[in-house]
Amino acid sequence: MFPTYSVYAGTKGAVEQFTRQLAKEFGPKGITINAVAPGPVNTELFTVGKTEEQIEGIRKMNAFGRIGEPDDIASVVLFLASEESQWITGQTIRVNGGFI
Repeated sequence: MFPTYSVYAGTKGAVEQFTRQLAKEFGPKGITINAVAPGPVNTELFTVGKTEEQIEGIRKMNAFGRIGEPDDIASVVLFLASEESQWITGQTIRVNGGFI
């Protein structure tokens, strides 16, 4: 999708596999293991080094036409840390506004 992102993309794949395997290993102890895969989020890590045109192009690549905010991600993490998510494990939750 993006040039020069091959190592980054490869490590994301590894995290997904670790998540699935660790869920099986820790499930018998009642521990859930999930990963959160955020899309572009309005933080310094995302914005530094990008032009406004680049950010606008990325903004248009998701269903909501905006960049995510830290609270968008935090609410999902809070849910996963709660009792309400006790039956969710081994999953990668994409919190990306439908980013393609």
